[in-house]
Amino acid sequence: MLSEIKIDQNGNGANTVTTDSFSMSCPLPIGDHTEIVLAHGSGGRLTHQLIQKMVLPQFRNDLLEPLHDGAVFSVNGAKLAFSTDSFVVKPIFFPGGDIGRLAVCGTVNDLAMCGAKPLYLSAGFILEEGLGMEDFRRIVQSMKQAAAEAGVLLVTGDTKVVDRGKGDKIFINTSGIGLVEPGVNIHPCRAQIGDKIIINGPIAMHGIAIMSVRENLAFETEIISDCASLNGLVAGLLQACPDVHVMRDPTRGGIASALNEIADQAKIGIRLNEAAIPISEEVKGACEILGFDPLYVANEGKLLAVVPPEGANLVLEAMRRHPLGKDAAIIGEVVPDHPGFVTLRTRVGGNRIVDMLSGEQLPRIC
Repeated sequence: MLSEIKIDQNGNGANTVTTDSFSMSCPLPIGDHTEIVLAHGSGGRLTHQLIQKMVLPQFRNDLLEPLHDGAVFSVNGAKLAFSTDSFVVKPIFFPGGDIGRLAVCGTVNDLAMCGAKPLYLSAGFILEEGLGMEDFRRIVQSMKQAAAEAGVLLVTGDTKVVDRGKGDKIFINTSGIGLVEPGVNIHPCRAQIGDKIIINGPIAMHGIAIMSVRENLAFETEIISDCASLNGLVAGLLQACPDVHVMRDPTRGGIASALNEIADQAKIGIRLNEAAIPISEEVKGACEILGFDPLYVANEGKLLAVVPPEGANLVLEAMRRHPLGKDAAIIGEVVPDHPGFVTLRTRVGGNRIVDMLSGEQLPRIC
């Protein structure tokens, strides 16, 4: 449980935050915000600031410090990965999935991004009074199917109900634990100059599928979420190239935010090639209509792999042999220039900085 936090204004205009264990000084409010806004859940700059300034100082430790998709540690000689995630997507049913499938796949993928074989999940349900029993049954059955597809067991959980009007139908938290095979070392700081960046298929499908329902948009071809468990794909690429340096699933904030996090943590530059980034014409058109940059739109069945150049073709071939990687592509590389930043070589030959998302492009997307 979080320690009680007391905030006192000091004479210098900064705030002193005191917990049961220690005190610290930090510049509150964060940015221009004196309260939480939707953008703090975007996975972009405000999320990063919230974690760095409010959460990390309270709990800083060697396992938390990497800010990876999960914590990796050893117990009695076994190397394990542990991860947790919460899901508040709106609407709870969407083309290609629902909040239940999303919850299972999301935590399975977080474990897989640590190089782990996912084994066991927990599920915590926060239900709003008035949720239809048939809707809940449908969600639970979807979770069962997704867990079976991923080869994991749901082994523990919890259920709470809040008053009508005090929630939004259903929120789900899932946590998971998995086993990391010897020799696998996935870490954000392992990105090295010359590494290639590979994605397993077209971007921005999940976010646009959600928005098409939310905004009642009709397209000639229905846009379906890419929500899927990636552990089978990861197992194949690690077999082909055990020395994968970094993996990340670009969910909230899209590939732009995920790559900015890697660049910042590893203190390297990343250069992307816009022409090489796979995106469907339907999604591209929808982004133009909605005014979205697809680089920042959420994905739920995509992974970014940062691999040594000598292993890039092996990883690419392994991905393309899997149904979830048939459109895999090398989309960029790690460079010595502009450490901590991501740049994009545009289709017309220009260059631009791809910064971390500063606002909230798509709230409640996962």
